[in-house]
Amino acid sequence: MRSALFNAYYWVLSIFYGLSAAFSALLPGRRPVTFALRLYSKRMLWALRVFAGVEVEVKGRENLPEGAFIIAAKHHSWGDGFVMFANLDNLSFVTGDHLEKFPLLGGILKKFGAIVVDSCGGPEARAALSKSAAQVAAEGRRILIYPEGHLAAPGERFRYRTGVYHMSRDFDLPVIPAATNLGCFWKQQEKKKTPGRATVKFLPALPRDLQKIEFMKLLEITVEGRTNELIAEATGQPVKPSVLVEWNGRKNVASDPAEAAA
Repeated sequence: MRSALFNAYYWVLSIFYGLSAAFSALLPGRRPVTFALRLYSKRMLWALRVFAGVEVEVKGRENLPEGAFIIAAKHHSWGDGFVMFANLDNLSFVTGDHLEKFPLLGGILKKFGAIVVDSCGGPEARAALSKSAAQVAAEGRRILIYPEGHLAAPGERFRYRTGVYHMSRDFDLPVIPAATNLGCFWKQQEKKKTPGRATVKFLPALPRDLQKIEFMKLLEITVEGRTNELIAEATGQPVKPSVLVEWNGRKNVASDPAEAAA
């Protein structure tokens, strides 16, 4: 019953704020559409707590530096983005071009300044990512990226793509890993929610002088390791290594995380 109430509110709120953001995108500047999206995120977290019984605790704020930086986060569910936008100012994000196919979203993403890249990946996508991110970095904005490029169920992982490494190197930005167990309460796109206390934790920045292979391995170990610990805290089960999920979509990912293109 609680999940049904939240789901109904979710769609009503999404339609209302989707239209609000679309109209805001017609106004000068980025501030109106940013205000609409952030208010939408805060209202959604309120509904998640009140209707679905899921309270989200954000930890590790002391690890967030001043100015621009990159957040490389685990992606469990649609709720991840709400948490980030509700709690961080001046935030942009990297997303696949599939979102542009939804009505009104293309204009909203463009006005907001989202970094839209080809979902297939490859060298072209990496070049587009660098070009699109250049303006965002020049504005001093924070950048949210999900290195796996997919929603992963708790205990699962996809191969990490190297776009985050190239952005960090190209724009000299620190990378803050982020772990979560939100998927234990709101799994991927599932309608059913499990009441409880979810945690999203910002971790210390990765060293700035690592080569690509070292960087990607450390990022994956850090995010997956802390995420699994948070999952264990939520479920009461022992920590287990994440299971690698192969993606058989339009483009197969490489066998080594350092070779997976952004």
